[in-house]
Amino acid sequence: MIWKTPPTLDALNRLGEGTAAAHLGIEFVEVGEDYLAATMPVDFRTQQPLGMLHGGASLLLAETLGSVASTCCIDFPREHAVGLEINASHLRSVRSGLVRGVARPLRLGRRIHVWEISITDEAGKPVCVSRLTVAVISG
Repeated sequence: MIWKTPPTLDALNRLGEGTAAAHLGIEFVEVGEDYLAATMPVDFRTQQPLGMLHGGASLLLAETLGSVASTCCIDFPREHAVGLEINASHLRSVRSGLVRGVARPLRLGRRIHVWEISITDEAGKPVCVSRLTVAVISG
């Protein structure tokens, strides 16, 4: 298991209260041995003007998953996980329903974490793949 502080779904969802993640309807739904999963609705909050999932909303889901996952792998609150760089490839459009993001570590170093976040639609088809680099800093 990679978690220094084993997360619970209740604690993860409380962490997002009053944040951009809560505004977009992001909900943590699964904690695995080495991954976190969350869902996000595709609706008026997350669509761009053409009615498709906004790429920025996908990135917000990806960064939320990776940053929270890093926080669970460090000595929080003595250390903090902050996003350093994120990139994404948008693979398929989605107009409604839920998307699901899953964050898995590619590298968990002492000061740098790298996460791969895969976002899929309700049929399990890939929507977006992202890579997030997180810096671990002293609190």
